[in-house]
Amino acid sequence: MLTGAAAPPPGAQPVCTVGDPRLAELSGLVVEGPPGGAPQRYHAIVDGGGTARTFTLDPAGCAVTGTRSADVPVTDVEDLGLGPGGELWLADTGDNGAQRASVRLVVLPPAGPPRVHDLAYPDGPRDVEALLVGDDGVPLLVDKTTGAAGVYRPARPLHDGGDYTASVPLERVGQVVLPWSGTGGGPLGAAGSRTVTGGGVSPAGAAGGQAGVLRTYTDAWVFPLPPGVPATADTLVAALGRAPLPVPLPDEAQGEAIAPDGRGALHSGSEARGPTAAAITVVPGAVGAATAPQAPVVAQPAEVPEYRSYPSWLPAVGGAAAVGVLLLAGAVAMALHGRRRRSR
Repeated sequence: MLTGAAAPPPGAQPVCTVGDPRLAELSGLVVEGPPGGAPQRYHAIVDGGGTARTFTLDPAGCAVTGTRSADVPVTDVEDLGLGPGGELWLADTGDNGAQRASVRLVVLPPAGPPRVHDLAYPDGPRDVEALLVGDDGVPLLVDKTTGAAGVYRPARPLHDGGDYTASVPLERVGQVVLPWSGTGGGPLGAAGSRTVTGGGVSPAGAAGGQAGVLRTYTDAWVFPLPPGVPATADTLVAALGRAPLPVPLPDEAQGEAIAPDGRGALHSGSEARGPTAAAITVVPGAVGAATAPQAPVVAQPAEVPEYRSYPSWLPAVGGAAAVGVLLLAGAVAMALHGRRRRSR
């Protein structure tokens, strides 16, 4: 930390347990509320396919107060963004096997029909779980590669009507190499601390300034924006190349959602895992701590760490595999014990 640096934000505090079984795989979260005011509602999505759908939750206890769906097929929704006009952006960008020729963004405006944008990467399929939507309504996607995570934006403006059968090309406009973190928790250990699982952007007029935020299984990383500069796609791309402030999110079962609010706090969402229910926590003052003079930011590594990419299904399979190994070991031990008894 720099001498005389601003204090880091206080630690994560529990908000509520999400008891509704429909939200067990909570993967994306946004906060609605006035700048500087308390959150009025959450919107959330769960990862997976089917039909585009969002859930509205009461921040007081995380009870589901409503749902919204659109008759738009989706393959694997992984994150949720909030546009400048209150639009909800669903990132149908999950691709565990890196096989999709195109991915999809579904935009649900406050009123009117949904908008659909199909997008294609310039460098082949990839798994993406982080979406950032700037003040200009231009989306950015950040892939889940552990090490150097690519940042992508549409190569041309997205239209609001007409034919959506042709994919809009994406262009790679940057990369993020997250610093090392010693925060515990998550399903992947040290590699999970550098695996990007969600993103968000502070709303315009937020207390303490604006920032782009990426999260991993163990931490949020807050990338401050210059004061008084709108959070456009261009300024966000530039910010993602600079030094972020680490915000620990320890001991989450499988943290995949992050949402800055109008008071400068970060709201974090974790999936259920085994007996641990899905939950939402909050870190007050996180964005203000990142935008303050002499904030204790951490430079991105000059060299990319040598970590492989882990598919999204690995945490669940890993837990099942661990149980399977224990059961197998018990069966082998019993068989050997039986053979010893018979040989006596």
